[in-house]
Amino acid sequence: MRAAGTSSVGSRSWVEIDEARLAENYRIVREAAGDSTEVLAVVKANAYGHGLERCAVALARAGARWLGVADAAEGERARRALEAEELTAGPSTSAATQPSLGMTDSSEVNILVMCGVMSSDEANAIAKHRLTPVVWTIEQVELLRGLGVRVHVEMETGMGRQGIRPGADLDGLLRPIAEAGLMLDGVCTHFSSAEVAGSERTREQKRRFEAAVAQMKEMGLKPRWVHAGNSSSVDVGEGAAWLEDVARSVGARAMVRSGIALYGYVLPAVGTESKLRAKLKPVMTWKTRVLDVREVPAGAAIGYSATFTARQAMRVALLPVGYSDGLRRELGGSNDAANERMGGWVMVRGSEEEMRRAPIVGRVSMNLATVDVTGIDGVSVGDEVELLGDGITADDHARTVGTISYEILCGVKGRLLD
Repeated sequence: MRAAGTSSVGSRSWVEIDEARLAENYRIVREAAGDSTEVLAVVKANAYGHGLERCAVALARAGARWLGVADAAEGERARRALEAEELTAGPSTSAATQPSLGMTDSSEVNILVMCGVMSSDEANAIAKHRLTPVVWTIEQVELLRGLGVRVHVEMETGMGRQGIRPGADLDGLLRPIAEAGLMLDGVCTHFSSAEVAGSERTREQKRRFEAAVAQMKEMGLKPRWVHAGNSSSVDVGEGAAWLEDVARSVGARAMVRSGIALYGYVLPAVGTESKLRAKLKPVMTWKTRVLDVREVPAGAAIGYSATFTARQAMRVALLPVGYSDGLRRELGGSNDAANERMGGWVMVRGSEEEMRRAPIVGRVSMNLATVDVTGIDGVSVGDEVELLGDGITADDHARTVGTISYEILCGVKGRLLD
């Protein structure tokens, strides 16, 4: 029985997720991070548009012992998905059963809530679903008081976003954590310029983080985990040796948090070669089908505001997908005098086996886009069209519209196939 408001008719735009590629990307990141450094697999923002539950399960099966989510609601979804597959119930919150420092039960899948706690409802959900929140304010600690959960403290070392500063502010937070019956499980920070090799900003952030960890040690506090960095840190950083040394100073284990690399992408490296880019493969393929094919005479305008005019006879295919689905409006190509620019493209396969590029012409509208298939024989109604994948990546979309692959992937609204 279908729920009210749903339809048995398939979506005109859909997403295919390659779980084998996801697992292989995770393996590649693990190898790059080094044997002594744990990798937290980030599945926040619906796993960067790839489907939180599906990716959480796939990554856990691939060996991930830590998953990262934005909030308690995402954490609950991830935990329920893991439990449904009988992967693990997660770590106990009891201090008596806490593993030794630097050690983790091989069956554990920990879930880190990376963006804090906002309400008592979220705090209760964190306790109920055995999640581990990142905290940095007294108010967050008070929301968690008496719930006996593990927490990670985030240090503000130069990102200018969330976290507490080393020094008196940190001292004023750590004591209430113990008084609230919480367990200090980890300490972390986030680098603002990790993709820039040899960044002085990153070096300064490292110095501040070292000071914060040393301050904890002086207070007799020994977190199990010390983590910093993201996919770019693994890709172009100076290796895990620094982080391992910092962790070792308090008897903890080092961990990095990888997100975008798991899904096949990294930010462009600045000042050095990317170690990961050539090895990673996109996990998401986004597809649609040809809705119509027609001949367009020379001089005919295509789309809103007539931004594209056929300069000679053309053959165009109409696609039932637009910006409401996540196909960015800026991908449309124009050739009018005021704004002549190349847009994006899609991949089509006509009578030949090889996929061919078909430029997007005219404005991308809410539910429709038009592509030039002149010279591609055999394109017909119902043919599959690749909007994202190996032939047209999120990086390609991002370069055309002036953004980053993260935003492109998170904006895709194609239906996930089972």
